[in-house]
Amino acid sequence: MYDYDLLVLGSGPSGQKAAIAAAKLGRRVGIVDRRDMIGGVCINTGTVPSKTLREAVLYLTGLSQRDLYGSSYRVKEEITVSDLAARTQHVISRQTDVIRNQLARNRVAMITGTGRFADAHAVWVDGGSGRESRVTFDKIVIAAGTRPARPDSVDFDDRTIVDSDGVINLQAVPRSMVVVGAGVIGMEYASLFAALGTKVTVVERRDRMLEFCDEEIVESLKYHLRDLSVTFRFGEEVAAVEKHQTAALCVLKSGKRIVADTVMYSAGRQGQTDDLALEAAGLAADHRGRIQVDANYRTAVDNIYAVGDVIGFPALASTSMEQGRLAAQHACGEPVRAMPELQPIGIYTIPEISFVGKTEEELTDSSTPFEVGIARYRELARGQIVGDSYGMLKLLVSPDDGRLLGVHVFGTGATEIVHVGQAVMGCGGTVDYLVDAVFNYPTLAEAYKVAALDAANKIRNITRIDG
Repeated sequence: MYDYDLLVLGSGPSGQKAAIAAAKLGRRVGIVDRRDMIGGVCINTGTVPSKTLREAVLYLTGLSQRDLYGSSYRVKEEITVSDLAARTQHVISRQTDVIRNQLARNRVAMITGTGRFADAHAVWVDGGSGRESRVTFDKIVIAAGTRPARPDSVDFDDRTIVDSDGVINLQAVPRSMVVVGAGVIGMEYASLFAALGTKVTVVERRDRMLEFCDEEIVESLKYHLRDLSVTFRFGEEVAAVEKHQTAALCVLKSGKRIVADTVMYSAGRQGQTDDLALEAAGLAADHRGRIQVDANYRTAVDNIYAVGDVIGFPALASTSMEQGRLAAQHACGEPVRAMPELQPIGIYTIPEISFVGKTEEELTDSSTPFEVGIARYRELARGQIVGDSYGMLKLLVSPDDGRLLGVHVFGTGATEIVHVGQAVMGCGGTVDYLVDAVFNYPTLAEAYKVAALDAANKIRNITRIDG
């Protein structure tokens, strides 16, 4: 009756996992995307390129080794955009090949082009030849992703004034840069270019950056970035950006003026639903292009699901993959378990931040008692070996039953070692498990035992006084 049992619009992380999950269940599956966007924004302009750039910058600048070899240490004196682009393009092409192979191996049909709804069971696919083909389906998953939001008042030229997608295509490493917006993407690029030696100024209308993170961790990052000559302008807004022949002039509402080679806007992201003709299927998106879904990622139309960034928060590649898998299973009538509430957040600044669970501020606001255990990388043998003197791991522990309430990591490998705490929390483990556990030596994971002992000793002292 239909061409496909399940059709997926978009081949990003959520679309891939939805398509493969349905294929594993024996369904006929097709996935629609442009030839040059296999893997979606994640592979081509977002997560993978930016994290690859970060690794290249850390290596070529020798930044993480300067504690060992001195502040003047560099692997390469003059770092060019071509140095960075070579590694980025290599990783993108390899990842694209991996995705194509996975889809082919699972017999997922790749339909090249862009899709728009004809009705609730069909889409028109424009393959670029001037002719559209009609593809029908029983169920569909919208995984169209997002694009950077561009304020109408800003004249983007992808050279002097860029967004977070365009910044990876700069022709040269700028000597100076203004980053507008101190969210995750803004701070990741601010730290990346600061490590390259760019004079960075961050402008943020709120009073602090990364408001959802633990304040002590954010203060540590801010201190480290100031050491890389980053200037912060909190409580400020950009009134106008004037383009000149060799640079841009950023005018703040307070009257301050900042000259920079490049201005990068990080003003959030917009769902890519404008061209989907949602109304033809009986759907609508909000003003940010996002589609509303229920707990099973089903939209207001029974046979249409939506997953990934296009449905809004948390808009992470990690959570999007799981959303795609769960939506496909539900669409195929398979029993599904809800996604756990306990999800790690990773922020790839330099240095990294990662956490799972509650922050000190959240626990204080909810009047939940807690004790803090801290381990500093400089006191770990592995921390000295890798040259990380600033990293730290913080455990928030319930003094009543020893449960872990939150795990916060700042420094080398933060996004990796946070999963130890996630596993302990997910299994209902206590601080005693970490106190008694034996960790490989020397490792950064050993920080868990040090922090656990710190918290356990504080709890013991309180218990002793209380009797």
